Amino acid sequence: MLEKIDLELKLKIMYIYTIIITVIFGLGILIAPYMMISMFGWPKQDPIVLGITGSIYLSFTLLSILGLRNPIKFMPILLMQLCYKVIWFIAVFLPLLIIGQFPLYAILHVVIFGTFIIGDIIVLPFSDLIAKKSD
Repeated sequence: MLEKIDLELKLKIMYIYTIIITVIFGLGILIAPYMMISMFGWPKQDPIVLGITGSIYLSFTLLSILGLRNPIKFMPILLMQLCYKVIWFIAVFLPLLIIGQFPLYAILHVVIFGTFIIGDIIVLPFSDLIAKKSD
């Protein structure tokens, strides 16, 4: 019982962290995209792609709010977050870093994504997530 409470508390901390970061970026991108581009030194971007990014971030906000009510049931949200960030590190960050073309304006993304990866790895009970459910 204590382990379940401890797990729920750790999950809630990750949901709160997700809510804080994704609401800032999600709403910022959707409501004031040019301000976000200027503030973070991003290059001008396609408004459709930028809007998709903002919408996805805001979706993580909304689903993480639900996760606060039922942390264990919404663990796949954190798993999805972990997966896409690890894939981004492998498929985008590392190749650009290796060829010396990783832009300085994206360092904040690396730091934020890194904190999410570490946090998700710490809190997610992988044995429970991949265990086969017996009927």
